[in-house]
Order: sequence, then structure tokens, then C-alpha cells
Amino acid sequence: MKALVCSDFGSTQDLSLETRDDLEPGAGEVLIEVKAAGVNFPDILTVQGKYQFKPPLPFVPGGEVSGVVTN
Repeated sequence: MKALVCSDFGSTQDLSLETRDDLEPGAGEVLIEVKAAGVNFPDILTVQGKYQFKPPLPFVPGGEVSGVVTN
């Protein structure tokens, strides 16, 4: 799969497009074939390190997706 990865807090221009291993859904989870993804203001603040939540680095920002449940 392809993922836009934040390796250091800073500009959204510094995000890198990487190829990662496909994920396997766990118990109670589904796998979505993503057709579109959105970026919102909290995502930008998180990448800049200015949001109330700071995930451990590296991370893949975002959570707004639309697609087809495949599993």
C-alpha cells in the first residue's frame, strides 16, 4: 500500500510518499480498499506538532477515507 508518512514534525511539504506492507485486519476490524482520502485542519496541526495529540514518529496522518470494505 502507499502511505503519506510524517517522519518529523514540521511542514506538510516534508511528508513522504512510501510503499508499505499491506495491513491485515484484526478481530472486530475491517479492511477498506481506499478510493479517496481527506486531509483536515487537525491533520495539518498534528503534522506541525501543534495539535493537542502528538503521535509517536513516524506516523501516517489522517483518518477520513472513503472506499470499499473488502474483508
